[in-house]
Amino acid sequence: MEKRRLGRTDLDVPALCLGTMMYGDQISEADAVLQMDACLDRGINFLDTAEMYTVPPKPETQGESERIVGRWAASRKARDKIILATKVAGRSPAAYMRPEGEETRLTPEQIRFAVERSLKNLQTDYIDLYQLHWPDRQVSLFGGGRTGYMHYEDKGVPIEETLSALDDLVKEGKVRHVGLSNETPYGVMKFLNASRDQDLPRVVSIQNAYNLLNRSFESGLAEIALEEQVGLLAYSPIGQGALTGKYLDGGNPPGSRKALFDRLQRYETPMADEAVRRYLALAKQFDADPAAFAMQFVTTRPFVTSNIFGARNMDQLEVIFASLDIAWTDEMEKAVNDVHGRIQNPCP
Repeated sequence: MEKRRLGRTDLDVPALCLGTMMYGDQISEADAVLQMDACLDRGINFLDTAEMYTVPPKPETQGESERIVGRWAASRKARDKIILATKVAGRSPAAYMRPEGEETRLTPEQIRFAVERSLKNLQTDYIDLYQLHWPDRQVSLFGGGRTGYMHYEDKGVPIEETLSALDDLVKEGKVRHVGLSNETPYGVMKFLNASRDQDLPRVVSIQNAYNLLNRSFESGLAEIALEEQVGLLAYSPIGQGALTGKYLDGGNPPGSRKALFDRLQRYETPMADEAVRRYLALAKQFDADPAAFAMQFVTTRPFVTSNIFGARNMDQLEVIFASLDIAWTDEMEKAVNDVHGRIQNPCP
């Protein structure tokens, strides 16, 4: 398994990362254990979770993904063999995640509460990568910016205050490194400047959506990722399954995330089907599985540190593994960019 350096740290992570957000609902604990065992056997020892998971978020399953990962790591005595990443929630009305029933915020008090609970859930003394799941300030998130830029005066908890809280955790040994998620170029640079000016922890990564249908990371953030060594941990590399073609023409196969939870709206835009058809044709042209083709496009980007995938079953997991066998060629690159030039970012 290819390893890549995480930011400016001395930690190397595999090019693929196992995403666990479906553990505890769509994926049972028994199936999750099979997946984690298979990934560890393949050298994929990087696992990503969050205090909010399972997704879709709800009080009954909040934190269950972390608990499943923690129980597995403890039973396998695997803590020193794996790299654990989790996240603290940004501003949201999900009051069930906080003991006083308040909205989640990136305040020192809430970060302290969240990290202590995550450590308990994960059955560990330290977290390798602790990420801010989304900003505390108001920004358009999760495809919400398709109608244009919206400016918000409320900037939320000061970045310096949040970083200072993370600094305490790093000094205590409870967190090794810190990262961002669902951030903007402005936000990343504000964090980098604050860490430089006030000698606070430097963010090492940014976890944003990136795939053939959404290459918006390339406008602004990719340059930062490379020049500042804040690499992308790409999520949704297959567009929540859209790039397999199973949702074309309103398809809604039983057991799919769309059928179960109706949460595919980000990939149901006017030009999405046309773009998917073109990428499916490319996968066929190059004799590749569509999901594997989409995965390897993401994995081969120079600004990607690790490509976060999710799999509902072992068959899907084998397709993910097989993606690494695709030799990405100049011909593939040109073909993908030709489609992108005609239909740019239909699902930002």
